[in-house]
Amino acid sequence: MTLQPVIGIECHVQLDTQTKLFCRCPVEESSEPNRFICEVCTGQPGSLPMLNAKAVVLGIRAGLALGCQVQKVSAFDRKNYFYPDLPKGYQITQHHYPICQGGQVHALVDGKPKAFDLSRIHLEEDSGKLHHDRDSSRVDWNRAGRALVEIVSKPVLRSSEEAVAYMPSLHRTMVAAGVCKGDLEKGHMRFDVNVSMHPPNQALGPRVEIKNLNSFRFAKKAIDQELIRQTRIL
Repeated sequence: MTLQPVIGIECHVQLDTQTKLFCRCPVEESSEPNRFICEVCTGQPGSLPMLNAKAVVLGIRAGLALGCQVQKVSAFDRKNYFYPDLPKGYQITQHHYPICQGGQVHALVDGKPKAFDLSRIHLEEDSGKLHHDRDSSRVDWNRAGRALVEIVSKPVLRSSEEAVAYMPSLHRTMVAAGVCKGDLEKGHMRFDVNVSMHPPNQALGPRVEIKNLNSFRFAKKAIDQELIRQTRIL
């Protein structure tokens, strides 16, 4: 049975702002744990968020750099889930009315230009960070509430080679546009890759998401391994 890969990529881009998305806590790369938190980014009762104007500007800039349609109306929603690094118990994101829609990422695949369609770009806040050692897990909320855009491709990629052409091109575009500093080792851009296999002319197969990839080389290895695994199962 012949199977075709289908790949979609969600990229979380940390916006180059001085403060978080809904509060005035500073954005610091290297600081002691839980130093830069407040009642807003930890979701204390009665706290009142205030939207960071620069984050909106950078979200629009990301959309313009990728040829998106900037929406005249956008709105925020609560995405409720429990995880220790999410102090509020929900994430503020844009589900129904994103800031940008459409657009493309242009890349060279085997020396030939190719355009990959985007679905949307939406603003949202980052989660905190968990640190694990042998005996315990500790949470640092300094990153919680940091301003992100999530750039969502359509499921139009067909190989790991296309994926690792798409990701560096998107990275270069965001850095050149001044949206993000682009240090992958510091998590400025993190990729979630959705992988499925299906027979030609049939419905898409079950989707598996590989989360928080910040290396193009390891992303290719992860995708290739997942395609092998799914092929064996199917």
